[in-house]
Amino acid sequence: MKVAFFDSGIGGLSVLHHALKVLPQEEFIFFADEDHVPYGTKSREEVLRFVDEAFEFLIGQGVGAIVVACNTATSVAVKEMREKYSLPIIGMEPALKLALDLFPQKKVLVTATAITITGEKILNLIEKLHAENLTELKALPRLVEFAERQEFNSAAVENYLRGELADYDFEKFSALVLGCTHFNYFKDTLRKVLPPHVKILDGNAGTINELIRRTNLQPSLIPFPVSLAPAFLQPSLIPFPVSLAPAFFYSKRRVTDSAELLRLEKFLKRLDEMEAIK
Repeated sequence: MKVAFFDSGIGGLSVLHHALKVLPQEEFIFFADEDHVPYGTKSREEVLRFVDEAFEFLIGQGVGAIVVACNTATSVAVKEMREKYSLPIIGMEPALKLALDLFPQKKVLVTATAITITGEKILNLIEKLHAENLTELKALPRLVEFAERQEFNSAAVENYLRGELADYDFEKFSALVLGCTHFNYFKDTLRKVLPPHVKILDGNAGTINELIRRTNLQPSLIPFPVSLAPAFLQPSLIPFPVSLAPAFFYSKRRVTDSAELLRLEKFLKRLDEMEAIK
């Protein structure tokens, strides 16, 4: 099955990264709406229009399912896209339930973009989990900007995170939830900033599990080493046909430039490094 992963930028690569590990036999398209990134600072009407345009393009590419690998786009547009299109559409959900299941008596800090943490979807999730007294929400919009320019662990990133998180008494918290896929690139800096007992959780595995459930795809028993995933660079090193290598698009433009493909490889290698950090 051809599966599309859609995001405002390169944050959604973290979801594709997990899919490449557990579903290496499938055909993937990754669509980054680089013309309009970041979504978190746009109006809801703008985001809805951008997502609809991307969906029309992806369906024209013959995809059988779309993963909205963007919390902001999920919050704003998934309901409307499911009403308009009949194929399986899988959205992102912050790993709040996972955090509460692991540590039911401690608070959770959910970080995301401003449009996500003020949206109806996250508020409904908190209400559904009866977690009003255990959940705090924090927007970290500059992390999207840092990620897009591959500034992952600079002094500016660390200072930004320390400043934004300084007011929280983390002795009362069990976990920090990454409610934006761009935030997955900063687990090492977050680990430096947070106390050791505060776990860093994301929703990537849960999203891919939902994709598998909705489409009956068969996961691989042996995880694929994603650092070798860019078959367009080293096709002899990967255990599946080059034709199954992911196709990358920037706002409907196929990425073929070698410099841009190397940039994407750098993001995937960064995600390999971040994967072990909890």
